[in-house]
Order: sequence, then C-alpha cells, then structure tokens
Amino acid sequence: MSLGTFRTAALATLTAVALPVTLLTTAASAEAASGGGLPGYRMWQADVREAVGPAIPWLRDRSARHGGKPAVVLDIDNTALETHYHPGRANQPVLEVAEWAHEHHMSVLFVTARTSSSSARKQMKDAGYPVDAVCTREHGESKDEGKARCREELTEDGYTITANIGNRPTDFEGGYYEKGFKLPDYGGRLS
Repeated sequence: MSLGTFRTAALATLTAVALPVTLLTTAASAEAASGGGLPGYRMWQADVREAVGPAIPWLRDRSARHGGKPAVVLDIDNTALETHYHPGRANQPVLEVAEWAHEHHMSVLFVTARTSSSSARKQMKDAGYPVDAVCTREHGESKDEGKARCREELTEDGYTITANIGNRPTDFEGGYYEKGFKLPDYGGRLS
C-alpha cells in the first residue's frame, strides 16, 4: 500500500469514527432543546464557545472604526457566570471576550435582572471580570423592561454598545446595541 493510499484509508477511518461523536453531540443538544433536560457541563461549554466564537472578530473589526465610548454588555447568570453549573465561577469563553474588550479600551458593562448592583459588582470582580458599570432591574420592572431600560440609559450616558451577550430572549428585547450574541438557554430551561 502506498503512503497516499494509506493516508486516504486512515482519513476515511478517522472520519467514520468521528462521525458518531458528532452525531451524539448533536443528539445531546437536540435532546436538551426538546425537553430532555439540560446538557452536561462540557456540552454547554461547547455550545457557549460556538455562540461567542464570532464576538472577538466582531469587536476587533468594530474597535478599528469606533468613536465615542465603545462597550460590551454582558448578562450575568448563565452568561458571565456559570450559575447553574458552578455558582460564582466565571464562564471562561465569556470572560475571554470581556478581557479582550477591556484590553482594547472597550468598557465592560453588566445588565442584569438582579436588583442589587453592589452584590452583582462584587461577584463579577471576584470572578475576575473587569467592571465598568452594572445596571440592575428596578423593583416592579419585568426582566425585558429592566434590561432594555439599562441599555437605553447606558447609551444615553455615551456608551456605544457594540456587542450584547446573553442567554435569554429578554437580554435582547428593546434594542440599544449593535450586535447580539445569544448563548444557549435550551428552550428556557437554563435561566
């Protein structure tokens, strides 16, 4: 057998072996999305990496032509923090985006449905995030109303929200951002 024939045969074998793993991964995501429960941590992290993978290239392009005060807005629970899987721990793919933004002179802002900004700020700093501002929901506001109000107020304060990262539809309702990056919430089961 020639080296070229051997490589072709080996590649075909590797592809055949890798295909079931890909199908299992897809089946796990489909099961989680259809009501089979939440995926395991590793699957969630793979899904998060896929969702935020385009964020740094977007920010790199956007920062090259920015004006004013460019900013990234992050939701907290199950976005910036691994609240369901490891309470209080930073969600590494999202932390990487926040660190990149901070290193490139973009503000890192948090918009949350929580109602205490001081505890949210402390928790984000403890998890290793740079924190330029935290905006919380006011008592009596729905989650979507509070988050939209926060983004509007931050925009009125002069920030240009270039990227908005969250895991729930309420993180994106009401606008006031250029591009959204939605992490999985598996049909609302991961709040």
